Amino acid sequence: MEENNTSSMFNTVKSVLKSKTMLFVLVGVMILFEILIGAKTGWNSHLFSPANITNIIRQNAYVAILATGMLLCILTGGNIDLSVGSVVALIGALAGVFIVNWGMPIWLAILCCLIIGTAIGAFHGFFIAYIHIPPFITTLAGMLLWRGVATIVLDGRPIAPFPEKYLKLFESFLPKASGNDIELFGQYSDAHILVTTIIITLVAILAYIILEIISRRNKIRKNYTVQSTGSFFAKLIILSIVIFIIGQFLARDRGLPVVLILLGVIIAAYSYFTQNTVPGRYLYAIGGNEKAARLSGVNTKNVMFFAYTNMGFIAAIAALVTIARMNSAQPTSGQNYEMDAIASCFIGGASAYGGTGTVGGAVIGAIFMGVLNNGMSILGVDMNWQRAVKGLVLLLAVLFDVYSKTKRTAKK
Repeated sequence: MEENNTSSMFNTVKSVLKSKTMLFVLVGVMILFEILIGAKTGWNSHLFSPANITNIIRQNAYVAILATGMLLCILTGGNIDLSVGSVVALIGALAGVFIVNWGMPIWLAILCCLIIGTAIGAFHGFFIAYIHIPPFITTLAGMLLWRGVATIVLDGRPIAPFPEKYLKLFESFLPKASGNDIELFGQYSDAHILVTTIIITLVAILAYIILEIISRRNKIRKNYTVQSTGSFFAKLIILSIVIFIIGQFLARDRGLPVVLILLGVIIAAYSYFTQNTVPGRYLYAIGGNEKAARLSGVNTKNVMFFAYTNMGFIAAIAALVTIARMNSAQPTSGQNYEMDAIASCFIGGASAYGGTGTVGGAVIGAIFMGVLNNGMSILGVDMNWQRAVKGLVLLLAVLFDVYSKTKRTAKK
C-alpha cells in the first residue's frame, strides 16, 4: 500500500513538472538573474524589486497580447504572421492622426483603429484561406506593405504627445493612492494601494480556482481526458502562489497597471475560447490533421480566415497599448514585434507543427522573453549578445519540440 502511495505521488510530481516545465524554468532564470544582479551591484539592485516587476509587466504587455493572437495562427499548422509589427506601426500612426491631429473623440478613434486592424487581418486571411497563398508569403508582403503605408501616413515624422485622457486608459494604475504609508517587508507602501491590491489578488486567485474546477467537471462530464486529481490540485496551488507573489509585488509599488487588467481579460477570453468552445477546438483539429478535420466536416477555410482576421484585431490592441507606453506614434514602431510574439509561443510550448499549445504557455513565454531582456539590460549585456541569447533560447525550444514529437512518434 505504501509503495502504491509513493508511486502515485512520484507520478503526480512528474506530471506537474512535465506540464509546467516552462514555468519552473522561468522561476529558475529569474532567481539566477537576481543572484547575478545582486552580486554585480553589491545587492543595491534587484530583479525582484516591486518597481522592476511592474516595469517588466508594462514593457512586455504588447508581447503577451500579440502572442495570444499569434498562437491561434500557429495552432493551424505552424503558420505565422510576419506582418504584426508593421500593423502595429500603421494602427499607431492612424491613432496619432485621429487623436492628436484631428482631435477625434478617443473612444471613436479607438473603435476605428480596432475596425481597421481587423480589416487588415481579414485582408490577409482572405488571400491565405480562399486564394491559398501561403501564410508566409502573404504576411511577408503585408509586413512590407503596411510598414510603407505607416511611414507615408506619418510622413516619416513621429506624432506626439497624446492627450492625458488617452494615456490614462493604458498607463495608469488602480487603485489611487491615499497618502497613508505602512511598512511591509522593510518597504513603505501606500496603505490603500497595498490592501486593495492584495484583496483583488486574492479574489483573482479564488475566481481562477473556481473556473478551473468548473472546467474540469465539464470535461469529465463530456468524457474528455483530464489530468489526475493530484496533478490538477498541484497545478492550482502552484499557479495560485505565483499569482499571489506577483500581486504582493504590485501592491508594494503603485498597484495594478491598467494594462495588466486588459491583458488578464484577453488571456481569460482566449483561454476559454481555445479550450472550451467548438470553434476553438477546430484550430487544434486543423493543426493536428487538416485533411482529417476537413473530412470530418470542419470548414478549414473559415477557420483559417478567422485566425488571421483575429490576428489583425489583436495587433490593433497591441498598437493602442504601445503608443500609450511610448506616448508617440513613430514610423519605426513595432520593429521585430512579430519575432517576439512568435518566439513567445514556441518557448511557451506551442508546436512548430501546429495543433499543440495554450494561451497560458504563450504568455509564460512572453514573460520569459521579458525577463531575459530586463535581466540582461540591468547586467549591462551588449545588445548583440542579447539577440544571440534570445535566438539560442528559441532554437532550443523548437529543438525540444521536435525531439518530443519524434519520441512520441517512435513510441507509436
